[in-house]
Amino acid sequence: MLKSDKYKEIEKEYGYVCSWAVWEKAGKTPKSNIADMSIFDINKNPQLLKILEPNIVMVALNFARETTNFKQPFMNFHDSNPYGQDYKIRYAFEDTPYYGAYMTDIIKNYPEVDSNKVFQNLKKNPNKVKENIDFFEKELNFICSEKPLILAFGTQAFEILEKNLDKSKYTKLVKITHYSHQIGKEKYRKDVLAQIQASFNV
Repeated sequence: MLKSDKYKEIEKEYGYVCSWAVWEKAGKTPKSNIADMSIFDINKNPQLLKILEPNIVMVALNFARETTNFKQPFMNFHDSNPYGQDYKIRYAFEDTPYYGAYMTDIIKNYPEVDSNKVFQNLKKNPNKVKENIDFFEKELNFICSEKPLILAFGTQAFEILEKNLDKSKYTKLVKITHYSHQIGKEKYRKDVLAQIQASFNV
């Protein structure tokens, strides 16, 4: 179980670039309560620390919007924007062993909605890839993640990690469908859980 001191250290050091795969339960609509951050208050929710799992790490490519929009820690992947698709992640992983995973982006401080633009820019600037891989490795060490299972959202995040992250740093790297993909939440859950299961059957 993650200790409260370490939780607070992670919140202070990485809270505005990371999060955890934990959400308040949905209400009447699929997107309801997605940005209810009270769930991360360990004084009000002491059970949280038993749920968090730093040895499972979910990684997306980059921020879609400026992180200055984050008024509180851990708001990444908890987007209240009407166009946001973060609710699919909640639906996909609720009541599974992957709920409670650590969540982050491989490319930090690069807000851009169009992932293709990000990917093309990185091809032209390989040093940026190395800088972010180094940052990611430090991040894993800081959160006490030991050879985690890494779930990469989408092809681009997966390729960056596969080509650049030392394979000794993780147990398994799995590409899963990006949550922005235009499919319903039920199919998204079915697809990503099947993708993870298939990776263990290889």
